[in-house]
Amino acid sequence: MNLKSFIIRIFGDKKVSKEELMKKFLIIGLGNIGDKYTDTRHNIGFKILDEVADEHEVSFQTEKLGDITNFRFKGRTFILLKPSTYMNLSGKSVKYWMQKEKVGIENILVVTDDLNIDFGTVRLKAKGSDGGHNGLKDIQEKLGTNKYPRFRFGVGADYAKGRQVDYVLGKWSKEETSQLIERLPTSAKVITSFGTAGLANTMNTFNGK
Repeated sequence: MNLKSFIIRIFGDKKVSKEELMKKFLIIGLGNIGDKYTDTRHNIGFKILDEVADEHEVSFQTEKLGDITNFRFKGRTFILLKPSTYMNLSGKSVKYWMQKEKVGIENILVVTDDLNIDFGTVRLKAKGSDGGHNGLKDIQEKLGTNKYPRFRFGVGADYAKGRQVDYVLGKWSKEETSQLIERLPTSAKVITSFGTAGLANTMNTFNGK
């Protein structure tokens, strides 16, 4: 699906200039709402967006289908979204805010946990399968494509057979919490680099680090 076809699919026949699309970025951090999910591995998307918001001194407001805020950086507008639909229905929130803010698919970045990557390791991709991740699966279904940028943060796979769900919904260990203090600022830089330097340059700079 080319850019023009996608714009028509998502925005209808409204006139949306490519210049407008290229200067606005929707960054989606995946997670589950509620106190019991705070500081769990599955909520790293929320945690990374909180770090970005703190660095740019903005606060989230609860709006339709999510908590949202925005800031300007180097001539770009960054919209941060934490869906309130719970992980398995993330696509509903993503599609709604893409339509509302008129953000093209190449300018969204989905931030999520990944069991197949070592803890703390960063990996960006322009497209890919959902890898069994229910949040990514729903986004792909709602957008009708898997060709959207995603930022995967490794949470490791230190769990016994059959305990995957308990692991991702479990709290960070003390050691992991200590290491996150160093990893979160790097993750925040990934997001602003995505909007200012582009996906390819950001991948070259940060992937595997």
